[in-house]
Amino acid sequence: MSDPDPGPWPAQVTVDLDAIAHNVGVLRERAGSAEVMAVVKADAYGHGLVPSARAALAGGAAALGVAQPAEALALRQAGVQAPVLCWLLTPAVDADALLAADVQVAASAPWALDLLAAAARRSGRPAQVQLKADTGLARGGAFALPVTDGDPRTDFEALVRHAAVLAAEGAVRVVGVFSHFAYADAPGHPTVRAQREAFADAVRLAEGAGLHLEVRHLSNSAATLTTPGAAWDMVRPGLAVYGLSPVPDVASAADLGLRPAMTVSAQVAVAKRVPAGQGVSYGHTYAPERATTVVDVPVGYADGVPRHASNVGPVQVGGRRFRVSGRVCMDQFVVDVGDLPVQAGDEVVLFGTGADGAPTAQDWAEAAGTISYEIVSRFGPRLPRRHVGQAGR
Repeated sequence: MSDPDPGPWPAQVTVDLDAIAHNVGVLRERAGSAEVMAVVKADAYGHGLVPSARAALAGGAAALGVAQPAEALALRQAGVQAPVLCWLLTPAVDADALLAADVQVAASAPWALDLLAAAARRSGRPAQVQLKADTGLARGGAFALPVTDGDPRTDFEALVRHAAVLAAEGAVRVVGVFSHFAYADAPGHPTVRAQREAFADAVRLAEGAGLHLEVRHLSNSAATLTTPGAAWDMVRPGLAVYGLSPVPDVASAADLGLRPAMTVSAQVAVAKRVPAGQGVSYGHTYAPERATTVVDVPVGYADGVPRHASNVGPVQVGGRRFRVSGRVCMDQFVVDVGDLPVQAGDEVVLFGTGADGAPTAQDWAEAAGTISYEIVSRFGPRLPRRHVGQAGR
């Protein structure tokens, strides 16, 4: 079963929901006794928020994770009932809406707890909170390491004390503590061990304050696959849910048993012969050495094709590999296909599973000097999503 025909748009993103469910199954096996929270932030890394969330749950995910409150509310509005954790708040957040939707909310500072407690008092029901500890990433969360020499107190300690007061009042219910690795894609890096130890200290601190934790989680995709001892009660994979390797220098997606879920393809808009030496696309940064056929592919950086992939981005045409010829434009790019017989309407695959020799998102990441996370998540809503497979339907 697939979604309705997306219409005449000349390019599309195809998402295999069964692959997402399969990948969650692989991650469940790797997680041992820990449950899986599938991260579906950023429109499920470009794969489509609601269909991907349902597929992940069908594959055995116990909970879902999002960054933005609007993402959590969109899941609830679509009828998704599984536990949802939202971890990026600002003081302008609509805490009342999150509580009414039964969303678990991360608190990284006392002001966030106060905001949630105020909403809880208005609603008459406690806010479900997970405390975020910064164990060395120095990004989100309350810093759980001493900052000043000789002063053992930490921001996370203050957060725990404040949470305990509000929990005793009944305004909040602290259901978990979590943190995030800085270097999990290099499992032997010393920060991995240091953060594991810091997280264990943070958990002991919270439990010592009388907080009754239901879940404790630290592992992202990379740690789930390479550092099983960091699993705790739950793992929190994102990229691997969509079939891409978070540790491409260690193991490929195929090595890990993962199936890439996204394929990006387009139809040739124009095919024509050009003479030797003819500059191609803006700035003439590419010119063929002999007479050749060039094809115009109607997808560009406004759709998500990295401009950094100019002259290097790999594509498949007629079962053969080529690369972007010249600069990627806003709505299109050009490919020199030599003497291959190509005509308007023929398919161009930017990336997919790689099983048939087509490029993968990892190939594009390496060509453009970035990571596969960015490649899949940057393809925007202008390209229709076509969801195939049965998982979560």
